Amino acid sequence: MGHRLSAIATRTGDDGTTGLADGRRVPKSHLRIQAIGDSDELNSHLGVLLAEPLPPAVRELFVTIQHDLFNLGGELAMPGYELLKDDALLRLDQALADHNATLPRLKEFILPAGTRSSALAHVCRTVARRAERSVVTLGAAEDVRPAVRHYLNRLSDLLFVLARVLNRANLDGLGGDDVYWQSERLKRMEADGD
Repeated sequence: MGHRLSAIATRTGDDGTTGLADGRRVPKSHLRIQAIGDSDELNSHLGVLLAEPLPPAVRELFVTIQHDLFNLGGELAMPGYELLKDDALLRLDQALADHNATLPRLKEFILPAGTRSSALAHVCRTVARRAERSVVTLGAAEDVRPAVRHYLNRLSDLLFVLARVLNRANLDGLGGDDVYWQSERLKRMEADGD
C-alpha cells in the first residue's frame, strides 16, 4: 500500500477509467465510483466540520464516523469484502438516541441554519442522503451489503439531530435554538400563544 500511495499521479486514469481495489478498471462514470465519490465527499465535509469548535463528545463521535466512512468507502471499492462492522451502526443508533433525548420536540420544520457548525452538519446530512441514494442506485445493479445503505441512512438522521445539538451548544455565540421555517401554521400558533 505504501508504494501505491507514494505515486499519486499515475496517469492511468487519463483514459477515463479508474481502478477498484480488486484490480478491475471501470469507467469513472460507473455507479460504484459515484457511490465511492459521494461517501468520500461526505467524509471531506465532516473534516471541514471538525475544524469548527465542537463539544468534545461530538468531536470524538465525528472522528469515529470518519473512520467508519473510510471503511464504508473501502468496502465499496472492494466488492465482496466486509469492512464496515456491525458495531458502527449500533454506535450510530446509540448516539442518535442519546442526543435526541436532550432535544425539545420540534414545533415545525427547521432551516439548515444557526451556528456555522450546525449549518455544516446540515451540509453533511444532505451529502449523506446523496451518498445513500448513490448506494441504493448501485445496489439495484450490483451486490452491495445492506449495512452500507443502513449506515448512511442512520448517519443522515444523526447529523440532523447533531445540527440541533450544535445550535444549542452555541460555541460561536450565533445560535442557541433551531431556526424554524416560518410557515403559516407556525405563525398562527405563535399568534394564538401556543
